[in-house]
Amino acid sequence: MKRAGEHTAAPTSLFRVDGLTAVVTGASRGIGEGCARLLAALGAHVVLVARNLRDLQIVVSEIEACGGSAEYWALDLKSLPEFKERVSSLPALDIFVNNAGINKPQSFFAVDTETFDELFNLNVRVSFFCAQIAAQRMVETRRAGSIVMISSQAGHVGLPDRSVYCSTKFAIEGMTKAIALEAAQFGIRVNTVAPTYVATPMTEPMFRDPKFSEFVQANIPMGRMATVEEVAAAVAYLAAPASRIVTGTSLLVDGGWTMK
Repeated sequence: MKRAGEHTAAPTSLFRVDGLTAVVTGASRGIGEGCARLLAALGAHVVLVARNLRDLQIVVSEIEACGGSAEYWALDLKSLPEFKERVSSLPALDIFVNNAGINKPQSFFAVDTETFDELFNLNVRVSFFCAQIAAQRMVETRRAGSIVMISSQAGHVGLPDRSVYCSTKFAIEGMTKAIALEAAQFGIRVNTVAPTYVATPMTEPMFRDPKFSEFVQANIPMGRMATVEEVAAAVAYLAAPASRIVTGTSLLVDGGWTMK
């Protein structure tokens, strides 16, 4: 038993991912890029997946210049067989960050079928089967892994002009719990990270509208948006041994938006 006044060193190794292999989708920019950079800095070999070859090359070269280990797959995740073939070629898969997704804000009364289908195809269908492919590889290689689904506060509350996006993120939250229930027997943990608005290339056009910017700032009790680094830190925690008993939950990185 520890005596009064005695201190034990913080188990910082629990937050390291040395020697593990991580795949991050949508990794050429924004949250995905931030996750890839941090996981590499924490010791993982990171595979960055996205469509933009040039951006991927830049990020990977910068990770390597900082002493990290990384490679890239330039592919469209809608081509699920190609993604499965690539994942199957990995000697091991320990961490999968399911980040790729899109948003096209529209009033509920103006939503068209093309937009609805596009968001559900990538945000739900592709995310579901990418998670399945990753989990299958973890089982095949007998690795106890971590799958982190990038959700949103929009998976917990309604937001104006985002009825389709909210629907896809509520779906992500639900599928995560169900997948986690079945994957636990293999030692695979499945969780979501649900951020508030983050300044990324995807959200930049939205914040050109002063009214929208004011709306966002007014609804975050902490008084500011999240940063890419803060979201990546939440992902890194769920990927690391520090969270080895955490599964089927949603880690909100929302500055308090959803607590009201």
